[in-house]
Amino acid sequence: MKPRVTVITLGVDDLAKAVAFYRDGLGWPTQGIIGKEFAHGAIAFFDLQPGLQFALWARNDIAYDAGLAKAPHSSTELILGHNVNSTQDVDAAMTRARQAGAKIIKNAGKTFWGGYDGYFADPDGHVWEVLWNPQLKVTN
Repeated sequence: MKPRVTVITLGVDDLAKAVAFYRDGLGWPTQGIIGKEFAHGAIAFFDLQPGLQFALWARNDIAYDAGLAKAPHSSTELILGHNVNSTQDVDAAMTRARQAGAKIIKNAGKTFWGGYDGYFADPDGHVWEVLWNPQLKVTN
């Protein structure tokens, strides 16, 4: 199997609220919730870099589709990273997340490895790290 990720899907408790956070709060473009006409099909997609999409889907619908029991939340099972090109960009992204309603987990600051990062949680508790790595140049 060739390693490839094309969609990252987060399970959410309130799809409309989650879409509003990412679309209205963080400014991510989306066509909104689609698939409402299907039982367990309502979902929202956001285009990230070429070849990668971000999706929000109700946790109950994921459990139904996969044939799994809905499991409790765990904030330490997955962290999504958002790399930027400066400490100022980290601060700006953290401010925008806070204004959008994110819970700040760890204020931005210098790291032990020479970078700069901070952590926030979206309304469903999914943890994001916003970071500047001096060894990594992010291109648009």
